[in-house]
Amino acid sequence: MRKCKIFVGSSHPELGKLVCDRLGVEPAPCTLKKFSNGETSVQIGVSVRDEDVYIIQSGSPHINDHIMELLILISACRGGSANKITAVIPQFPYSKQSKMKKHRGAITARMLANLLIMAGADHVVSMDLHASQMQGFFTKPVDNLFGAPTLARWIKHNIKDWNLSVVVSKNPGGTKRVTALADSLKINFAMIHTDRRRTQDGYSKRKRLQKSNTTMTVHEEQEEEGHEEEEVDNIVSELQTARIVKGHVVNEDEYLNGSVSHSRANSTNTRAKPTPLDKSHSLLDSDVLGGTYDAAESDDDEDEPESLAQEKLITLVGDVKDKVAIILDDMIDKPTSFIAAAEHLRLNCGAKAVYLIATHGVFNDSCLETLTESKCIDKIVVTNTYPIDTECMEKFSEKLTVIDVSPIFAECIRRDHFGESISVLFDSLAAIE
Repeated sequence: MRKCKIFVGSSHPELGKLVCDRLGVEPAPCTLKKFSNGETSVQIGVSVRDEDVYIIQSGSPHINDHIMELLILISACRGGSANKITAVIPQFPYSKQSKMKKHRGAITARMLANLLIMAGADHVVSMDLHASQMQGFFTKPVDNLFGAPTLARWIKHNIKDWNLSVVVSKNPGGTKRVTALADSLKINFAMIHTDRRRTQDGYSKRKRLQKSNTTMTVHEEQEEEGHEEEEVDNIVSELQTARIVKGHVVNEDEYLNGSVSHSRANSTNTRAKPTPLDKSHSLLDSDVLGGTYDAAESDDDEDEPESLAQEKLITLVGDVKDKVAIILDDMIDKPTSFIAAAEHLRLNCGAKAVYLIATHGVFNDSCLETLTESKCIDKIVVTNTYPIDTECMEKFSEKLTVIDVSPIFAECIRRDHFGESISVLFDSLAAIE
C-alpha cells in the first residue's frame, strides 16, 4: 500500500481500525478536536502530496459534527496536494432524505453530495444506500457496495433449515432488496403492506358475518353486501390481513366487541376509533392520481407519535406458515413497523420464528431495547457500518448479532488503489475469504 494514506474520522474509529488492520497499515496521524465555541479543527500530521487518500467516516449519533469533520478533512487533503481523495462512508448520512416527500421539502442527500464534491472528494464509497438512485446526485464516481452477500452467508451458517425460510419485506419500497436476496439464496419471499388509508368497513363486516348465527346463502349475501365488496373480502381472506392499533397487532374479536385488552396494544381498554378520512386522504385527492402519497409514505419514515395515533391494516402477501420469516431492510432505526410486522407474522400468519436483518443498525433512542423486549422477534442481525456501543452489544447480546464488514471495505480500498476491478465485491465475498 505505497503512496497511500488512510485517515480515520472520529465517528466510527473501531471500524476504521479494523479496516487498517486488514490492510496491514497504520491510520495516518491527524488531530481532530473542537474549539470551545463548537468549531471543528483538523490538523493533518503527515504529507499527502501525490498520494491516494482514503478518509473513513460513517454516520453516527452526532451526525452533523462528523459531516463537518469529514468535509474539513477532505479540504485539508486537497490543500495538501493529494493525488486522489476517496470518502469512505459506510452508512451515508441523510440518505432517507433522498426525495421530496412533501411540497417545499428539501432533498438533503443531494445537498450533502454537492458538499462532498465541492470540498474536493474525487470518489465516494458507501454501502447499501437507502435509494440506489442517490448515485446520480454525484458528479464523481460512486461505489455502492452491497451487504447482502455477508448477510446471506450469515443466514446459511446460523439459521437451521434456511433453505425453507422466507425473506419478507415490511413495506413495498423494500421489495427489490428482498427479491435480490431471495434469488441469491434460492428461497421464497413475501411482502407486507401497511395501509393507513383503506377503509376498514369491509374487513369488519366480514368478521361480523363469520360470527353471526344466521344461515344466509351466498347468493343472498352477495345481494346484500354487493358483489364487488364480496370480491374484496375474498382477497383479504387470502392475503392474511390484520389490524394495527397504537403500533401493535390486536385481536380482531376483541376489537369488534369494543374492548382491546391485549398488552401488545399498550393495555388500551377502549375501542380505538378509526382515523377519519380528511381532505388530504379523500378518494378524489391527488394521492390516488399519483400525487404525494407514494413519496411521502412508502418507506414508513413518518414520525412515531403520528404513526401510533393512526389505525391501520397490515396485509401479508405470501406464505410463512411453519417457516422462518426473515424481515430484511437496509436499516433499523425505529421499532414500530418492525414490531407490527413481526407480530403479524407470528400471531396471525403462523411463522415459527422471526429474524430482523439489516445492514445499518441505526438504533435511535430506545429502539434496540424495544425490539429485544418483543417476544415475537427471535434475533436482530446488523453489520458494524454504524457505531454501536460495546456496553449496548453486551447488554442485548442474547438477541443482537453484529457482523463485521471491514473486510469488504478493506478489499475495496486495496483494489481501488491498485486499479483493479471491484465488481466482484457486488456479487460475492470470494475475493476476501
